[in-house]
Amino acid sequence: MKKTLNFNKGFLPCVILSCAIILLGVVGFFVKGINFGIDFKPGLIEEVRVASPVAEITYDGSANITMDLSAGQLDLIITGIGTTNETRSFNFNEVKTVGELAAAVNSVEGVKMVAKAASYDTTQLFLNSAATNQLTNAVLYVYPAGTSNITTDDVRSALSGIDGIAIKQLGSGASASYQIRMGVSDSSAQNEMNDMLDKINSKLYQSFGKEKVAVVKTDFIGSSMSKSNTIKSIIVLLLTVVLIWVYAAIRFHWDFALGSVIALIHDSLIMLTFITWTQMEFSTTVLAAVLTIIGYSINATVVILDRIRFNLKYMTEAEKFNEILNKSLSDTLLRSILTTATTLFAVLSLYIFTTGSIKDFALAMMVGLVSGMYSSIFISSAFISACRKNWKPEFGVHHSLKRVKTNE
Repeated sequence: MKKTLNFNKGFLPCVILSCAIILLGVVGFFVKGINFGIDFKPGLIEEVRVASPVAEITYDGSANITMDLSAGQLDLIITGIGTTNETRSFNFNEVKTVGELAAAVNSVEGVKMVAKAASYDTTQLFLNSAATNQLTNAVLYVYPAGTSNITTDDVRSALSGIDGIAIKQLGSGASASYQIRMGVSDSSAQNEMNDMLDKINSKLYQSFGKEKVAVVKTDFIGSSMSKSNTIKSIIVLLLTVVLIWVYAAIRFHWDFALGSVIALIHDSLIMLTFITWTQMEFSTTVLAAVLTIIGYSINATVVILDRIRFNLKYMTEAEKFNEILNKSLSDTLLRSILTTATTLFAVLSLYIFTTGSIKDFALAMMVGLVSGMYSSIFISSAFISACRKNWKPEFGVHHSLKRVKTNE
């Protein structure tokens, strides 16, 4: 028979300790604030690819020619005084290689296209969005997709010295592109954004060569959008807690449900306290860690609540509710420790062997895992114990049946 531990003796000290930590977090919020990542503040996003161009295009005529390149065809839009306004289109079903495309484009007067990789598939071509698509005497490069030979570490190394940058790989292998994000202090200061963009591109040009760096797209995030992301994140967090409360209320009694929700709120506040005082960057990755811990914590709490409900039916000899509570917590203690420990090992390996946002995710998860086990045992149970302080055994069905049988 398992030894029953008196967990109820630790309820009050643990509640006081948790309140003190959360109060410390409130103080930290007003003193230090939350170090929001670029997902939650104004800034810029630039997606780049690094590849050697497969073609060069120049124009030395008097007309205005604009080039538009899509996945299906290349269009040359010709306008200007003394010229016939027209659009010359080159469908990639007909010109299937860069060499064939160059031969077709060179039929336009004044346009010269030099193929550097004549056999490359035309459907995989793209332009540098940071460069003009107006044809002039200056060289306009055409780039190939699926030929990148750099890694995220290469891009990160190229941008070393610029603080507050987040780099994310999109796609994999040779088809990968790299999303560069950076926050700015004032979204209304367009000059600040432009200067930062020039600084980023200058670093990339120095490392990889200007002709090899192609900007796929550039977006500026205003303060209204960053504020919207923050509000949506709060709504997601609140909806998650509400839905969990509804689930727990349906499956268990109202005090069980409310106790589980209090434990979830406790875990979220503990993690935010840690994030505030360590000034860890609060990004969507860290938010994912918070939501993951909420799911993990409710699972651990439900196991305990299910055991309490079971013991309520069969511990007919119990005189106080805390006896049932202590027995239930003792029954599930080993399971709680083993589950948390095994998950911690996996998360610890992430923390040791990764960098950047994944490392922050792992660190937040470790704090949340410990807090989740602690709150499931002491915080949720303390609330249920307080709600059932005046619990009487005669209200139990099995205890009543036993009493009737004894009288007979």
